[in-house]
Amino acid sequence: MSNASERPNRPALALHVPEPDARPGDEVDFSHIAIPAAGSVARPDITATPGEIRDLAYTLVRVLDEDAKAVGPWDPRLDPDTLRRMLRDMMMVRVYDDRMYRAQRQGKTSFYMKCTGEEAVAVAAAHALDREDMCFPTYRQQGLLIARDYPLTEMMCQVYSNSGDKLKGRQLPIMYSDRAHGFFSISGNLGTQYPQAVGWAMASAIKGDSRIAAGWIGDGATAEGDFHNAVTFAAVYRAPVILNVVNNQWAISTFSGIAGAELTTFAARAIGYGIPGLRVDGNDALAVYAATRWAADRARSNLGPTLIELFTYRVEGHSTSDDPSAYRPQGAGAKWPLGDPLQRLKAHLVGLGEWDDERHEQVMTELGEEVRRAQKESEKLGTLGNAAAQDISSMFDDVFAELPWHLREQREQSLAEAEAARK
Repeated sequence: MSNASERPNRPALALHVPEPDARPGDEVDFSHIAIPAAGSVARPDITATPGEIRDLAYTLVRVLDEDAKAVGPWDPRLDPDTLRRMLRDMMMVRVYDDRMYRAQRQGKTSFYMKCTGEEAVAVAAAHALDREDMCFPTYRQQGLLIARDYPLTEMMCQVYSNSGDKLKGRQLPIMYSDRAHGFFSISGNLGTQYPQAVGWAMASAIKGDSRIAAGWIGDGATAEGDFHNAVTFAAVYRAPVILNVVNNQWAISTFSGIAGAELTTFAARAIGYGIPGLRVDGNDALAVYAATRWAADRARSNLGPTLIELFTYRVEGHSTSDDPSAYRPQGAGAKWPLGDPLQRLKAHLVGLGEWDDERHEQVMTELGEEVRRAQKESEKLGTLGNAAAQDISSMFDDVFAELPWHLREQREQSLAEAEAARK
């Protein structure tokens, strides 16, 4: 094979490998991020064609300004009770996360993933959707369940994989599933949520149902083939689905540039498929709510899918197995220019005269007590450190409609051995 030295008049080819702006030891700098003023982005009618709203894929839908006031056409004008409930749900997510993180560090479970700084992504969307709509989340949308009043004890039992775990220990901790609450089983194979959401939405339309679907993936998973396959089907068949990309800047230890963030926005990927793309301030609960409701109204009107990029930041590690200080500057999340979603919504309610610091602290205390009570109840059924293991014979349940003969023999043998061991 010939090489460049044999062709002296031609430059040698080279590849570009994206690198983040800052690595450990560097000063984090987000000054390059263009943040439009809150309220400056137009809100089109849901019947607008994708071509007419092309610019929405490149800007940033924002509602809360620097003074925490709701401004502009995307203001959903929510009543104080709804705002307080959204704030409470976001606070609960943070309290629950902290408690389960500590449980993992205490050896009570093998694994946990927090969504610190991303609470608005799931909670605000849950309030904008109907409770009957089906959600296909990734592993940082526990706020969907909390906003839909899923029992904390059942969430914790799943994390502990104890005898109260409805999934019988078959899922990695935090990979919840509950059909009644519209929460499709989380998949560790990233990107699969999209084709599942699109397929479910298409089935809903085929049946003449009124429920829509919503899916979430991270910025890194947009590089998976599942992303493109799903968006193609959604666009071609105008599936009633909302496709959310949570751009929190990092996919485990690789930054979003590896998935194409240096080239354009993730919302802009919608343009090539002929569907609307919205880029939204993911730390602004009102903006997330408004964009989700806009996309939901569009889907329910048989106008097809919407791709929403939720621009946020992963404040902490990818999981309890991760040390982010190995690949990015320490404290980077605290310097994220879009702030903390809880504090922004709290400040908005305070500005309306519907909240105050004393009430905030009181609710935090109440939530802490509620989480502790739930933890105490769930731990009665076992933890990783005190015989939380499932009955081994349950591995044969809920897998086959009719158990094959050789597995029946194995089950009977394991049951006999277990009985002999007890004697």
